[in-house]
Amino acid sequence: MATNAIDQTRRMLSLVTYLRERPGAHVQDVARAFGITEDELISDLDVLPMCGTSFRGGDLLDIDTDGDRIWWHNPDDVAEPLRLAADEATALLVAARAVATLPGLRESDRLALVRATAKLETAAGESGAASSRLSVTFEAEGGVFADVDRAISERRRLWLRYYSPARDELTEREVDPIRLFAVGHTYMEGWCRLSEARRTFRLDRVAEIRLLDAPAAPPELELRDLSAGLVQPAAEDPEVVIEVGTGGRWVEEYYPHDSADELPDGGLRITLRTPDPASLRRLALRLGGDGRIVTPPELADSAREAAREALAAYEDAL
Repeated sequence: MATNAIDQTRRMLSLVTYLRERPGAHVQDVARAFGITEDELISDLDVLPMCGTSFRGGDLLDIDTDGDRIWWHNPDDVAEPLRLAADEATALLVAARAVATLPGLRESDRLALVRATAKLETAAGESGAASSRLSVTFEAEGGVFADVDRAISERRRLWLRYYSPARDELTEREVDPIRLFAVGHTYMEGWCRLSEARRTFRLDRVAEIRLLDAPAAPPELELRDLSAGLVQPAAEDPEVVIEVGTGGRWVEEYYPHDSADELPDGGLRITLRTPDPASLRRLALRLGGDGRIVTPPELADSAREAAREALAAYEDAL
């Protein structure tokens, strides 16, 4: 079953207390106690060492595992009373108030956050006074995230207006959400009722979202392993060859590819595979004079036509 972000945060907080009381705990036993798979537990353990008592980068949790047992090497350091500097208290208070205003936040979580914020304000005293003069407004993606998180928690279907850059159009669809995840951007994986297939939606491309009363009922699906990245081309996907100049060498770093051969002018000839070659038209437009699609020829022609149309639209606007 998919885990939403709030539930995962709760679990990881509980995990800290659990591991402190059980030095050298076995991975299998901890996973069973929390009702998760060993892979999910290892994923949590990969995140915990990035957490600590200060955002300045010190006092991080020194937790590791050999795959069988889990060791926490500095529990006494974390047990020391937390002392916040003025800027830390201010940042924490501003963030807490902002999160409390998110749409879709469960009321019990909102009330708990308000109570915690009040306690922090009292403890911070004058150090946190500046926070009352600051505020944060989340961009649209924050509201979308909250609605998706709520839909997953309540197992409800979502209605979306979603922008597809490959087709340059907005579509309306109903989606049964499965999980939220982040790979560079934040995404929702869900079962799309329009295409009757699993689809991935980037949250900053959701133009409008609404929770429906219909229950979400996605089919039983094995979650994809995203450790190798969101885009994982298959051997049977169409091959595309792109030549880039020195200003386009960044493509090699951002796009999974089969090969990248040096060109005499300092550029690269990049061969890659994609299930949707048409999506690379936008890459060609972005590269401009720093790159071109070589094959397949129909995609190269399509990219040139898109460039001509864009130029014509620009000239008409002048």
